[in-house]
Amino acid sequence: MSPTLRTLLDQFETDPSWQPPPRWRERAQWQERIERAGLGAAADAADLRARADAAQARLDAADARWSAALRARIVAGDGAQLLREWRRESPPHADGEGYDPLDALLGAVLDLAEPQGEVAAPAPQTVFYQPTPARHLLELLARLELDADDVLIDLGSGLGHVPLLVAACTPARGLGIEHEAAYVDSARECARRLGLQRAGFVHADARVADLSAGTVFYLYTPFTGDLLAQVLERLRALAAQRAIRVAGLGPCTRTLAAQAWLRPLQASWATDRIALFAAGPSPPG
Repeated sequence: MSPTLRTLLDQFETDPSWQPPPRWRERAQWQERIERAGLGAAADAADLRARADAAQARLDAADARWSAALRARIVAGDGAQLLREWRRESPPHADGEGYDPLDALLGAVLDLAEPQGEVAAPAPQTVFYQPTPARHLLELLARLELDADDVLIDLGSGLGHVPLLVAACTPARGLGIEHEAAYVDSARECARRLGLQRAGFVHADARVADLSAGTVFYLYTPFTGDLLAQVLERLRALAAQRAIRVAGLGPCTRTLAAQAWLRPLQASWATDRIALFAAGPSPPG
């Protein structure tokens, strides 16, 4: 038997602090503590395991109710206020590429459909898909201060978190370019369910996709090597015609920082923080 798990469950069952809907971080802490303590429970401690399962089910149900309420706010057009609330609840320092409970909350709110059909292994010079950690996504939107004239194009958009949040929480349009058809279908279905008409997704290769509408381009290291170089050359050609901004996260930031045609918009950059760059036509003369 595990006194640690028993004591923890006794505390949980008499602690009402996690029950109010907005207390999702407290619920995440309880879930982690119960799961960790359960690892040390004896295999024959069936009563404790049943109590632990019941506790996790209560926490999951509370989170599901809160996620549904937040999802309803997005459908009702209250995403801008929701973005401000999430920003206040985010960790003060957004460095690091790991995930935290905010990612689970965001995933539950968006309620992304599981991709149907086969997802191919990454092609040469592409990388395994990972969504942008939620705290970085919120920092990205806060720093960009997008308006109704902006179109943010996510190059390698995966399941669509970035364009979906752009459309839900800002006046701008969000467009995802993604080479995996199953991901595109899932993102489109999510946008439809949430009523996000300003979120669009295109199944295409970023080297040939139409990028002409973009004012901001986002890369979470979706590809490397020559593939990345070809896409950046397309962006350089756009910047020769009009002003654009480019945002990066992950190892691709080093490549962005090395581009002579891009101007950094922060004093220093790191690969585990959002980095912003600007570019535009050279002044005459």
